[in-house]
Amino acid sequence: MSPRFLWQHVLCRRPALALLAALACALPSVAEAKDTLIWLLRDLPPLTIFDGPQKGLGAIDQLRQLLTAAMPEYEYTSFRVNRARAMQMLAEPSFTCDPVLLWTAERTKKIVFSIPSLGLASNGLVVRQEDRRLIEPFVQDGEVDLAALLASDQLKLGIVAGRSYGQSIDDLLQRTAATHLTPHFGNDALGNLLQMQRLGRLTALLGYWPEVRYLAQQQGIATESLAFYRLKGTAKYQFIRVGCSDTEQGRTAVAHINQILREVRQHQLLDFYVQWLDPQQRDSYREDARQFFLAPEDQ
Repeated sequence: MSPRFLWQHVLCRRPALALLAALACALPSVAEAKDTLIWLLRDLPPLTIFDGPQKGLGAIDQLRQLLTAAMPEYEYTSFRVNRARAMQMLAEPSFTCDPVLLWTAERTKKIVFSIPSLGLASNGLVVRQEDRRLIEPFVQDGEVDLAALLASDQLKLGIVAGRSYGQSIDDLLQRTAATHLTPHFGNDALGNLLQMQRLGRLTALLGYWPEVRYLAQQQGIATESLAFYRLKGTAKYQFIRVGCSDTEQGRTAVAHINQILREVRQHQLLDFYVQWLDPQQRDSYREDARQFFLAPEDQ
């Protein structure tokens, strides 16, 4: 019997098999795997919190949950990486996204950015109260002239390796002698810098005050023992975004993320963040937030 007639014979004798064969041809490829979006995360309280009773309750933790629920077209996994490693992975031809990124012109060469998601009070200089005397000569109207301070050779400044502090501060740090800087590359970089400062091995560090306050409390450091200074020449707020690898997958994901952010950033995400602010700062922040995202390029 020829192969053709043998197959016809089998189908006639086995109607169930014939039905299965027909269905297999007619159905779409439901077993086709979804693309996997890799979230690149680091412990950045109160935006992302990895440990303790408030684990997963950070403002961006909750935003990520909203994004994941609203984009069922993807599978998801997350990697805990330091800032420097995250930047390396985003630059690779992969499908990775970081939900806490500052926009810089340099980063746009390899990363596609969402519209702004959240305004944060800008980074500032943190010192122990006992070291304020070293800083005060460089302070005017509550703002420290970081360029003059670094040029004075009076301190070593702790920074998180790979983190952007805003374009003007990034440019200043690039021009600063390496002997004046203490970059930390670890997963708990800012927490370790705080410990170095507590032990007197570091005079000052850069950071967001809500982040510093949270980590200090976790380490048993009284926030009253620290002083925070705004940086001269920086805006009051810095705006974070979601950044994805600049691939077809990344660009498609960012387009969908933008749609979701337009729905949640003025209310839900704002509420997620406000709960972490000092009570006396909440009303003023909400008032300022009414002016966020009004520029056409932020829509």
